[in-house]
Amino acid sequence: MLSVLLASGLSACSLAPAYKAPDVPAAAQYANADTPWTEAKPADQLDRNGWWKLYGDARLDDLQTRLVANNATLAAALAHYEQSEAFTRQVRSGLFPQVGVNASGQRNRESDTRPLRGATSPSNYSAYTLGAQLDYEVDLWGRVRDSVAAGTAEQAASAADLASVQLSLQAQLADDYLQLNGFDRQIKVLNESIDAFTRALSLTQSRHDGGIASGLDVARAQTQLSNAKSQLTQAQAQRALVLHAIAVLVGDSASNFSLATDDGQVKVPTIPLAVPSAILQRRPDIAAAERRTAAANARVGIARSAFFPQLTLDAQGGWQSDRWASIATAPNRFWAIGPTVLLDVFDGGRRKAAVEQAKAATDEAGAQYRSVVLEAFAQVEDNLTLLRDLGTALVDQRAAADAAQRSVDLSLNRYREGAVGGAGADGCPGRAAQRDRPRNEAAACERPTRSRVGRWLARVNLRNT
Repeated sequence: MLSVLLASGLSACSLAPAYKAPDVPAAAQYANADTPWTEAKPADQLDRNGWWKLYGDARLDDLQTRLVANNATLAAALAHYEQSEAFTRQVRSGLFPQVGVNASGQRNRESDTRPLRGATSPSNYSAYTLGAQLDYEVDLWGRVRDSVAAGTAEQAASAADLASVQLSLQAQLADDYLQLNGFDRQIKVLNESIDAFTRALSLTQSRHDGGIASGLDVARAQTQLSNAKSQLTQAQAQRALVLHAIAVLVGDSASNFSLATDDGQVKVPTIPLAVPSAILQRRPDIAAAERRTAAANARVGIARSAFFPQLTLDAQGGWQSDRWASIATAPNRFWAIGPTVLLDVFDGGRRKAAVEQAKAATDEAGAQYRSVVLEAFAQVEDNLTLLRDLGTALVDQRAAADAAQRSVDLSLNRYREGAVGGAGADGCPGRAAQRDRPRNEAAACERPTRSRVGRWLARVNLRNT
């Protein structure tokens, strides 16, 4: 009989709706890539460990290792996954019979005025019991199996959450590390600029002392130097903040953590053309959202099964006696076996409300899944746009920087040789520069201030009279 019930339970149907991943609107290909994207495949379980090694930086490799070992956020995500794994094992135990044993020994006294007490019943007696019991729910409507399916899907979602947290933390660490390198390079450039501006200020001051340059030239040179020093201080402060963020990621105290300055060029990996069409297959957040939709769908079947009888097979047996020494003898045997059927006849709409709640939860999970997928598409489009447009901007910026450097070199050479001079307080160039200007422009800058002052004084005197 037990084998028949077990077989019927394993072959029982499920009341959960047939699951299908929610539809998501998608274009034929990315707008900023020539490679069309392919339909997603279950590639979220592929190994992502070591992706940062494309940068070829040993110090970044060491930091990533420390992150996996010591990061508190990652440890919390791992503990959450372990909880979901343990919960799945608990739910799966419902597929098997529950067997227990019991033993008890009691000394009792019966009331003298107990109703229907036998005339020969002793007032004091001992009672010993040694037995076992078996309980098994015959899963006719798939309630247990749907519970296992929901728990398994939640466990998979938690595993994807763990992978997503790890991937996000590793990406954040790589980003902070690159920012740190950028600040180191910026600080190097600013130090070089400060040295150049200091020499320029010294040169301008010498020309001013010799009567060649104006005081405005000295003030401008001093402004450039002070601005560069201010930018250096700000860059050093920003570097410290990024360093503190890295310390938290690797599980260290920000007060004790330090990284030596490294202003070398970071190797930027080349992004293959296949990435735009395959990158979404490796995103664990999408896998987690899809698995939670499947779990919510399975819970609809659990809620529906409450409308049908719950069949449980109960069996128990053992020995009972008033003497422990002779308890395991044939006359002391007892046993009981038989099915139990439980069905709620009236519950005030509780089961119907539970089904509606489960359906609404499925709709919510499906909407969240679509939101995650659409957001993923948008993020890929954003980064493809940045790769395309910022790459073009970088080429133009390098050309502008080269042209600016040539302009600075030519201007500085002419300035040192006296071919040009700084502008005076009246806005006209110095005498050395006026020699290179056309005669009519040079004449206009000879004494403009005196004539304008004279005309202004004349107007004032006329008003006073």
